[in-house]
Amino acid sequence: MAFDPDLQKKLDERMTRHVETGETGGIAWLASCDGTVVTGAAGVLTRGEPAPVEQDSLFRIASVTKPLTAVAALLLVEECRLRLEDPVDHLLPELADRRVLVDPLGPIDGDTVPAERPITVRDLLTMQCGLGMDFTAPWPQPLLDAMGALGLSPGAPEPQVPPEPDEWLRRMGTLPLLRQPGERWLYNTASDILGVLVGRAAGVPFDRFLRERVLEPLGMLDTTFSTTATDRLGTSYAVDPETGERSVYDEPEGKWSMPPAFPSGAAGLVSTVDDLAAFGTMLLADGFLPDGSRLLSRASVAAMTTDQLGVAAGLHPSISVDGSQGWGFGVGVQVRRTGVARNVGAYGWDGGLGSSWANDPAEDLVGVVLSTDMFSGAAALPHPLADFWTTVYAALD
Repeated sequence: MAFDPDLQKKLDERMTRHVETGETGGIAWLASCDGTVVTGAAGVLTRGEPAPVEQDSLFRIASVTKPLTAVAALLLVEECRLRLEDPVDHLLPELADRRVLVDPLGPIDGDTVPAERPITVRDLLTMQCGLGMDFTAPWPQPLLDAMGALGLSPGAPEPQVPPEPDEWLRRMGTLPLLRQPGERWLYNTASDILGVLVGRAAGVPFDRFLRERVLEPLGMLDTTFSTTATDRLGTSYAVDPETGERSVYDEPEGKWSMPPAFPSGAAGLVSTVDDLAAFGTMLLADGFLPDGSRLLSRASVAAMTTDQLGVAAGLHPSISVDGSQGWGFGVGVQVRRTGVARNVGAYGWDGGLGSSWANDPAEDLVGVVLSTDMFSGAAALPHPLADFWTTVYAALD
């Protein structure tokens, strides 16, 4: 398998066009297939300023943090310090003896019943712990409003808002579950809880464990929860879904320029295209690092990248609007092909601040695209990111 030799030119032209039309201020990308790597960048770090986006530019990767948190947890599973089916109560007593809302769409102080069983490690990895965003429910959602009132940052990443992990979990423990453990996929919150669990199981802070056991072995030295290299970090822009108007969500010297009290396992990291490509390449190599050593076992990679919800078998609703995705451990898994991009078995995830990463084992493909502009909705990728994937797949020879 190889790329069409015109791929570099096509990506340069199409991504530059998106910058010229204002759909993104700045964007960087990398596609790797069977040893061939195509990279590029277009636009500027901050609109109206001259500093260009480079290959080593930093971007807030938001929910692409989740797969990295899952790998950290799986390392502890391999060491038998965590077990998938074990309750988390002994390490997270704040989540013991849960109550569950009778009406998951009703008020947060509504009638409750006891949880039928404890939350397990598997529930956190598969986002079935009973807490989180319900993509099928109307907005606003009472649980998310209550989390916001408690400073738990349930929506767009706010690294300077949540308290330190113990206090964060104490506050979370005051809220009821929306669903019984194991009943339903609910987005985001489980990955933040998983980060707290990893820290307690490892006996060191989650951010330190992630850095020492995942990021440093992979050479992902630019992937952090905050950065002092603000000259390489762009401005993040929010997009009004109705008008398309953009406003500044975060400046380079803003929310990610100082260490957070709560390193978010759901959406806290900044990274580069090269760092995320290193992560994707490790998973595509069944857990091996470039030097021949192993970071993660083949069994863990297989479990992580297999649909754990049973979406294809009709056992659980799809996590995507088009019904094409299930969920593994920290990644979306393609269970049905719906367009040009992504075969069945491809896996990865997107971040709402403008990032997208995926692996496609059938094509020996790793792709990463990072931009300065937030998604305007959950239904589809923004045009620059979608066009990156279409162009890459169309170039597979």
